[in-house]
Amino acid sequence: MDSFMITGIFKHVAGDFPDRRAVSVSGKFDLTYSHLHQLVEKAAYRLVAAGIKPGDVVALTFPNTIEFVIMFLAVIRARATAAPLNSAYTAEEFEFYLSDSESKLLLTPQEGNSTAQAAASKLNIRHAAVALPGADSELALSLPDPESDFISLAQLANEPSDVALFLHTSGTTSRPKGVPLTQLNLASSVRNIKAVYRLTESDSTVIVLPLFHVHGLVAGLLSSLGAGAAVTLPAAGRFSASTFWKDMIKYKATWYTAVPTIHQIILDRHFSNPEPAYPKLRFIRSCSASLAPSILARLEETFGAPVLEAYAMTEATHLMSSNPLPEDGPHKSGSVGKPVGQEMAILDENGATQEANASGEVCIRGPNVTKGYKNNPEANRVAFQFGWFHTGDLGYLDSDGYLHLVGRIKELINRGGEKISPIEVDAVLLSHPEIAQAVAFGVPDDKYGEEINCAIIPRDGSKIEEAEVLRYCRQNLAAFKVPKKVFITDSLPKTASGKIQRRIVAEHFLAQISTAKVPKFGA
Repeated sequence: MDSFMITGIFKHVAGDFPDRRAVSVSGKFDLTYSHLHQLVEKAAYRLVAAGIKPGDVVALTFPNTIEFVIMFLAVIRARATAAPLNSAYTAEEFEFYLSDSESKLLLTPQEGNSTAQAAASKLNIRHAAVALPGADSELALSLPDPESDFISLAQLANEPSDVALFLHTSGTTSRPKGVPLTQLNLASSVRNIKAVYRLTESDSTVIVLPLFHVHGLVAGLLSSLGAGAAVTLPAAGRFSASTFWKDMIKYKATWYTAVPTIHQIILDRHFSNPEPAYPKLRFIRSCSASLAPSILARLEETFGAPVLEAYAMTEATHLMSSNPLPEDGPHKSGSVGKPVGQEMAILDENGATQEANASGEVCIRGPNVTKGYKNNPEANRVAFQFGWFHTGDLGYLDSDGYLHLVGRIKELINRGGEKISPIEVDAVLLSHPEIAQAVAFGVPDDKYGEEINCAIIPRDGSKIEEAEVLRYCRQNLAAFKVPKKVFITDSLPKTASGKIQRRIVAEHFLAQISTAKVPKFGA
């Protein structure tokens, strides 16, 4: 039973590797598995003693700190539901997320988060602050003394069906949808990630992605802890290009996972300010957005490790498919690999399975997939059809069973009946030696219905102009796929997890030149 629950997996690992390093706060202290387990059990006891009941939602808003790791695991151990939130949310956003999740308690660092606390106060939600100053310190948790009739932790048996995690989708087409994920969902995803990357107690990683997002939380943190591997949290509580490789070397990292934006930052730093030496990595993982083949090749050549692109989403508790390690098969540039630990099919609009190399909607089913969105019957009706979960992504499986994504169904650009994949245009733009970042997107057009535009960030020192970008596109793309306009900029709007969303980019740049109404394109 324990292997079907994230708490059970963690308990076993703590028993198997009590003296191994579990989590390090860079430059400050390390916690072993047995010590981390003790801290989690004590914190869970405090939560239960303070009246947190099975099924209660506890919101956590922290940077990437040890306090977050302990309290996240403690909330789940107490049979409550953890709802991690971005510390940078506005008051309105905190109010929405705290209300929509029906949170009973808000946890923050000791210094607090005034915006989150104001929203919690408005909603009559309790607040507690958490601090662990050092490895030898007791966890400081500002909760009231135990209620007289609380249940002891020993009596609380976790269940695979317990809702352990509550996250929201990005909400690009409508208000964000609430995604409940169970102990079984988390345990299944952790097992899948461990298996495909062969994670063991010999591995070590540095967390670069925010832990309020499913990528950093499940692929970086929980999968490492589920394997008895070591995790390092940057001293600043977030990714820093200036300390990344120092941490990777000091803590003997064997791999890391990131979004394409961060890979590009790491590459750019290498070219402008290289390290004296780089660690020998087993692999580098990329997920959460499409990685252009030219960037993948540059990463592999620069850091001497295979770059494995994967495909994931919140509703699948992160991982759906991944390119394999070299010993398990080829990794294909431009593909997000083979399905991992779940069934995958390409379906047409009538639910018929497509043959190899024929495009359709990517659909999945398995123990890692959410049972449905919270209080959203219409979204569930659309997402769960023909016995499958529908991802909203268009793609095809090649004859080797590797998945190739064409794009979000609602992001495909329909130019006078010609369907254009913005991912394909991105890849061409990023193969230009003077372009550092690029994103293609659709805009309204009187003649064709939609036209294609793009925004680029030139490499440092480049004076590239629109004419050169268009010349290069004409050389490498069919005429109807060549962008009509190029925006040259020094920054692109991104989500908190570092993802670039085309709708947001389109709105940002069109607002600069006109008051044209931009359609809502998709998640």
